[in-house]
Amino acid sequence: MNVHFFGDLDGTPVLEVEIASKAGARAKIITYGASVRDLVIPHNGGHQRVVMGLNSVADYHAYASHMGAIAGRFANRIANGRFELDGQSYQLPLNQNGKNSLHGGGNGFGKRPWKLQSHDASSVTLTLHSPDGEAGYPGNLDVTCVYSLEEPATLQMELHATCDKATVLNLAHHSYFNLDGSPDILGHELCIPSRFRTPTDADLIPTGEVVNVTGTPWDFQKQMAIGTRAQPYDANYLIEQAPDPATGLALAAFVRSPRNGLTMTVTTTEPCVQFYDAAKMNCPVPGLDGAHYGPYAGLCLEPQHVPDSPNRRYFPSAVLRKGETYRQLTRYAFA
Repeated sequence: MNVHFFGDLDGTPVLEVEIASKAGARAKIITYGASVRDLVIPHNGGHQRVVMGLNSVADYHAYASHMGAIAGRFANRIANGRFELDGQSYQLPLNQNGKNSLHGGGNGFGKRPWKLQSHDASSVTLTLHSPDGEAGYPGNLDVTCVYSLEEPATLQMELHATCDKATVLNLAHHSYFNLDGSPDILGHELCIPSRFRTPTDADLIPTGEVVNVTGTPWDFQKQMAIGTRAQPYDANYLIEQAPDPATGLALAAFVRSPRNGLTMTVTTTEPCVQFYDAAKMNCPVPGLDGAHYGPYAGLCLEPQHVPDSPNRRYFPSAVLRKGETYRQLTRYAFA
């Protein structure tokens, strides 16, 4: 059996499902937050762990910082926790410094148990129901998340959602990646083939501008080490690459470890990608194999919509209407 009891959250069992590719990639998915707890890639005759994970449900609930989870209903930030839709105003929890709403509020999708719907040797399907009015959001929302390991070593995530009334929806996968097991990812080389980002204020709320990064500290159009510039990153980039007509996927980012040569290519159907370098990470409990997760321990590349886009009508719409189906496909391919 590839399903195990991982713990419980307030009496609700949390399960862990192990999946694998025929080439030897292995992942562990837990129903808490629909989180990728572990991902191991065959490499150089051995195996390399490439994500950060924790050892208990209690640790996840207290310290995970959405580690490996699906953030929602609205990933990232909504200014003042307020938005207007079809002439009606909605107020959300202010869980970021009492000012803004972050990742759907303090009890968003990444901090809740999902239901295990089905699984096989290489995939797992999880579901979540969010009732009308939960965290201030309108509509009864049903979400399906499918993780699969595609040959030889690609983690694919497919999300679907429907709602019985108009709502806003922005789902993002929030794994912290480290391709070589180093204490930090400052030596990892990153390429984000985009000229444009959405700058933010001190609370990481977009100013509404779109600026050209060329020649600035946010310029990763050419592959370079993340630690080349002495500054932290938590920035949203607009994806410029044309999508593949066959898959609808566009290149969002590319990462390489010079230490072991392992690479990760991120492709997605989403309009943006958030790059976060975990500069403020300081997890007080041990991670997988006793690892300490300190500053810059991993990097996040989160396909998403523009933060605060419900209040910025000129950004791609994050509105999901009754009768429509939300769909996101994102792939993290290792080589």
